[in-house]
Amino acid sequence: MPILQCGRFQLALERPLVMGIVNVTPDSFSDGGRYDSTERAIEHARQLVADGADLLDIGGESTRPGAAYVPEDEEIRRVIPVLHALHTLQVPLSIDTRKPAVMRAALDAGVDLVNDIAALEGEGALKLLAGYDAAVCLMHMQGQPQTMQADPHYDDVVTEVGAYLAARRDAALAAGISRDRIVLDPGFGFGKNLAHNAALFKALPQMIRDLECPQLIGVSRKRMLGDITGRPVDERLSASIAAAMLAAQAGAAIVRVHDVKETVDAFKVLSALQ
Repeated sequence: MPILQCGRFQLALERPLVMGIVNVTPDSFSDGGRYDSTERAIEHARQLVADGADLLDIGGESTRPGAAYVPEDEEIRRVIPVLHALHTLQVPLSIDTRKPAVMRAALDAGVDLVNDIAALEGEGALKLLAGYDAAVCLMHMQGQPQTMQADPHYDDVVTEVGAYLAARRDAALAAGISRDRIVLDPGFGFGKNLAHNAALFKALPQMIRDLECPQLIGVSRKRMLGDITGRPVDERLSASIAAAMLAAQAGAAIVRVHDVKETVDAFKVLSALQ
């Protein structure tokens, strides 16, 4: 049975784990502003754990298409009090950031996983993570959040994303980050249109086998689901659960979701009846 070394925790990956999203931001695409105070974010995180979340992913900068850059000191101000308050919960805490300074502050606050949309390409990020026991999630993104959806292009999206993730995995290994700490994320919606996302989703089983690392899949409430269903962001619960179920059946180790309770229930049914 594969094990993910995740800071204070060793996570058995015999079933898909549910990562609950805690956005401490005023402008996230789905729930911007709802949990942008420390108190509301902490309350929301505790509710996600009560709903069955296996991990919590705390972020202080929106990475939706067109999102504004947040200075690192402001991002630290947003997330560190939340991390401190949640450290007593018996679930791994993840920091969703691409900035090495924020990573260091979060690691020093005891975070268990660094979830980086830039795949530790920031200056000094690989060396920093090598000095801790935290897990890392390395994601593929074409371009930057401000412009990534302007006109994404690939000759072969599956091959190119797979090659990038393999290269970042190997860079992490070379830096001294052990394989049992590495998670990969193909980055649905990050510099990809619906056709790119669909091709990646269909290729997930083979990508997981080829890359030989657990994969985190995050499609909850995303635009690709809106493109498929025609529903606005606040009406994508059913589509999000369907996508999470398909990701689990494809072999995903972790699904990153907004709607934890509903996803946990869906996985219980999948496990019982599959």
